[in-house]
Amino acid sequence: MKKIGLLSDTHSYIDDELFEHFKDVDEIWHAGDVGAPEVLEKLIAFKPVKGVWGNIDGKDVRAMLPFINRFVCEEVNVMMTHIGGYPGKYIPKIKAELLKEPIDLFICGHSHILKVMYDKQYGFLHMNPGAYGKEGFHQVRTLLRFSITGKQIHNLEIIELKRR
Repeated sequence: MKKIGLLSDTHSYIDDELFEHFKDVDEIWHAGDVGAPEVLEKLIAFKPVKGVWGNIDGKDVRAMLPFINRFVCEEVNVMMTHIGGYPGKYIPKIKAELLKEPIDLFICGHSHILKVMYDKQYGFLHMNPGAYGKEGFHQVRTLLRFSITGKQIHNLEIIELKRR
């Protein structure tokens, strides 16, 4: 079993509260718009990190993370990118990538809107953790925590943080 902490859109903001919420996770996954490379460096010093760069990320963060990250966690095939859309409204370039190889879990950020939906048409779970940072239109900062055991994604927790 792996415990995952998922976040997105830090926009260069990180604080001790994040580390408290992710103290028991095995890995941190960041769905883009890291902002400053120091944010990524702090996360990597704390836990193993998987992630992608987002549209606000400069060349320093882009050198540290891929645009699309495909990997396997336990037995779950994961695809992560920053701007991807959601079931029924995928960005065409990402939709083509989603259909190249079967996946079980699709993760993206960008919208600052927390969404967890099952895509019945393509047969995978979609997650967007919303936004952790203080930049953007969102009023509530959010994180996700969940576990993966074998092919099962379970124990999903939505964490709402202080209003911006």
